[in-house]
Amino acid sequence: MTPFLEMHGISKTFPGVKALNRVDLELRLGEVHVLAGENGAGKSTLMKIMTGVYRADPGGIIRVDGHDTVIRDPVHARHLGISIIYQELAVVNNMTVAENIYLAREPLGPTGLIDRRKMNADARAVLAELEIAIDPETQVGNLSIGQKQMVEIARAISYRSKLIIMDEPTASLSHHEATTLTRMVRKLAAQNIGVVYISHRMDEIFEIADRVTVLRDGETVDSRPIGEMSRELLVRKMVDRDLSQLFGVHRSHATDEVLLSVRGLGLKRPTAQGARVSDVSFDLHRGEVLGFFGLVGAGRTEVMEMIFGSRPHVGEIRIDGATARIDSPSDAIELGIGFVTEDRKEQGLVLGMSVRENFSLTHLSDYCRLDVVNRKRETDACVNFIRALGIKTPTPEQKTLNLSGGNQQKVVIAKWVARRPRILIVDEPTRGIDIGAKAEVHTLLNRLAEDGMSIIVVSSDLPEILAISDRVVVLKEGSISGILGRDDATQESVMLAATG
Repeated sequence: MTPFLEMHGISKTFPGVKALNRVDLELRLGEVHVLAGENGAGKSTLMKIMTGVYRADPGGIIRVDGHDTVIRDPVHARHLGISIIYQELAVVNNMTVAENIYLAREPLGPTGLIDRRKMNADARAVLAELEIAIDPETQVGNLSIGQKQMVEIARAISYRSKLIIMDEPTASLSHHEATTLTRMVRKLAAQNIGVVYISHRMDEIFEIADRVTVLRDGETVDSRPIGEMSRELLVRKMVDRDLSQLFGVHRSHATDEVLLSVRGLGLKRPTAQGARVSDVSFDLHRGEVLGFFGLVGAGRTEVMEMIFGSRPHVGEIRIDGATARIDSPSDAIELGIGFVTEDRKEQGLVLGMSVRENFSLTHLSDYCRLDVVNRKRETDACVNFIRALGIKTPTPEQKTLNLSGGNQQKVVIAKWVARRPRILIVDEPTRGIDIGAKAEVHTLLNRLAEDGMSIIVVSSDLPEILAISDRVVVLKEGSISGILGRDDATQESVMLAATG
């Protein structure tokens, strides 16, 4: 089959970094082509060259539909039939679903004004095609993260592109939404549309891929049909290590001492998405890794935000047996609680600041004397965490905006771990992180638990929850539907509790 898009000898150099080095990639219509590799391997850079965001270094060749092409910009890429759905949301919250889908290409009526009836009807047809039960006149700001992701997908589908790039499309989706997306991807391939699919989830890769190409350190390592690739071989090609070397045996460090006790916790008022959380009660022991699992909308993040003081709540929170009044994040921080938020770009980082500046935000006073920052001590501490967490950055002065998603996530974790909280809440700690980095984060959390820190891990990745947790708390529609010990927590038992 003749490739629709060919990239040969593609390189890209940034100041101090060779992001891509003579990469080759061939994409065919009617094929789901998974692009795999660790964070920093060059996947995002390659996709941005493919969609005209970046220009490749001189010397490479890009051929679209048999013709040598220079992709000038994203508009030109869409004209060529290439669309992309980025991992990070790019929706306008104060506009409707239909307005987001047809942004900058709204249908006009005879008077030259936007024909809203046609726009809503067209959007409703696209949403129905994707089996998305969302009213096109709903304001996007009132949707959940998973629903916003589906709006992004609907927008890309509406272009009727020949090639659609999906960067971690299921990272924020519920099980049902992810299943719907998988079905839609196969439907697109059956309609002779090519799909480039970037994912770090092994189950997803082997379920959806026709072919897989592996990048490592900015170079093409291998490209072959998925039927010729095993999980062990794929992991070894991605990280240059065997699967057995990545994950150690789980060891519990939980004690009988209860550090955090929550009773009857609930929201004072519902969220904009209509979430209801009530009567949540659980204990967290010293040295324990307590997993929280639930489908999208179950209230996991809301529970954590109440404990951290960023949402008004009812009920009682006790630390070391004493009632804790937590009305704001500063109250929680003073009590020794840290919170790695789900949305790293909106809530976890200041993207225009350097890695060093983001790292020290939670504990800047540690490096100050008479209100003057000791830059050397701050930098030395940051460098130690860069090494410990394997953060790929040419220098601590690199802006976090220029890091890959996985490395940004490591910076968020580093800034809280450096403060040494007694209780660390991590919401989706490995979303968008490759399998090698995921193992490093799991090892770090286990080491912190061994040192006596109590950790709550919130994740929509069920295998992750089962791998790392001493116990699993399951939420369903804002209430606890089960608390399972490690021996009782299986994929079947957890999903049964999550779905009822």
